[in-house]
Amino acid sequence: MRGLFILILFPFFLLSQTNFELAQTYYAQGNITKATTAFKQYLSQHPEDPATIEYLGDIAGEAKDWDTAMTYYKALVERYPTKANYHYKYGGVLGMKALSVNKLSAAFYISDVKMHFKKAATIDPAHIKVREALVELYMQLPAIIGGSEKIALFYANELSELSAEKGYLAKGYIANYGGDTKAAEQFFLKAITQEASLDGFTKLVGFYKTTNQLDKAIAVLKQNLALEGPLNELNYLIGDLAVGYNLDPQLAIEYLKIYLENYSTDNDISQQWPYLRLAQVYKNTGDKTKALFWIEKALAIAPEFEQALKEKRLIQQL
Repeated sequence: MRGLFILILFPFFLLSQTNFELAQTYYAQGNITKATTAFKQYLSQHPEDPATIEYLGDIAGEAKDWDTAMTYYKALVERYPTKANYHYKYGGVLGMKALSVNKLSAAFYISDVKMHFKKAATIDPAHIKVREALVELYMQLPAIIGGSEKIALFYANELSELSAEKGYLAKGYIANYGGDTKAAEQFFLKAITQEASLDGFTKLVGFYKTTNQLDKAIAVLKQNLALEGPLNELNYLIGDLAVGYNLDPQLAIEYLKIYLENYSTDNDISQQWPYLRLAQVYKNTGDKTKALFWIEKALAIAPEFEQALKEKRLIQQL
């Protein structure tokens, strides 16, 4: 009798598992509407499933729906108070909520942001992201409500013990925020010599953007592409710079196509992004046919890709 009961229940179990996996697939594809529906259906059957609650919190956060994200993450923190990542995500969305309201209202969130970030850092001594967040938090907060470069440096030093690259990036952020651009540049350059990661190059390029040194950014990226086993993402970063700052369109096209030719699922930048950038290049040069070709390729991967949908409307107006 027990065996028959299991056989009767098995198809329903399989269906619910498939629903969750389908939701994950939609999410990975950027089809957020279908992913949200599928996750909510699964949650109605498994109301305490932490992975589903976390996904729904992530989706709300990505949509900048801070109140909804807070609700999901708060539920996780209350149910699983010893999970560092839940405190990190809850603290992060509380911080984003604080940025979205007036200064007086924001002050009510800051103590909770600090509490949850510090809780995450205490629970997980190797949690890199929360220490990066603490560096930024203490640099950005005014001293009157707890901002402190000294505390930011404390967490930057903790990062150095976990990862030399992350430590240099954090110290570069602190120096740049404090106006010492020479020291910041040296920290960022040291970071990419420690580990050639996309995060390091992205932050270095971001620094060069804000200091109006685009030639240096492109030179450093090209120099590292010449090294053995370069990151394919560097090709995308060159193309992205060329598009974003309206540089030589052929430079953008060349490097974006190199990225696509060498693309693999191990790459951190989805194909939808170089497709979008190529569409923008051709739009800027007045080639409507090619612009539409590339924008459709972006939308084929991610039908709800907001930037691509907006760009398509602009292209259609040519």
